[in-house]
Amino acid sequence: MIEELSDDRFCFVCGERNPEGLHVDFYLEDDKAIGEFVALKKYQGYKDIIHGGIISTLLDEAMVKVALLKGILCVTAEITIRFRSPLKVGERIRIEASIDKISKNIVFASASAKKGTGTLVAEAHAKLVRQV
Repeated sequence: MIEELSDDRFCFVCGERNPEGLHVDFYLEDDKAIGEFVALKKYQGYKDIIHGGIISTLLDEAMVKVALLKGILCVTAEITIRFRSPLKVGERIRIEASIDKISKNIVFASASAKKGTGTLVAEAHAKLVRQV
């Protein structure tokens, strides 16, 4: 278990002090963490297709963030991601995450990334370990 977690605003996904970060702002709406991301060319894998690792990172962050926005400090223990449709350079996605269940030490969360058209890019499920 991690002894102490602190935020120095250098998170790769949401840290405003990280010059190389994704700079995604998440907010809580209807019990969901919501964020948006525009896919830049520097994040591509194959030509004009955003690397799956970037999408995975966004989904992971969203699930931890929904817990954090609800006052639950946790870290990812297990994550499963299913890719449904490619995300192309220049496209915008909306990331949504919610808590499905909370047990004594585990938070079960899910997330999705969708294009403006509603097309599902990817979905994820995670087990997050509570930090106390």
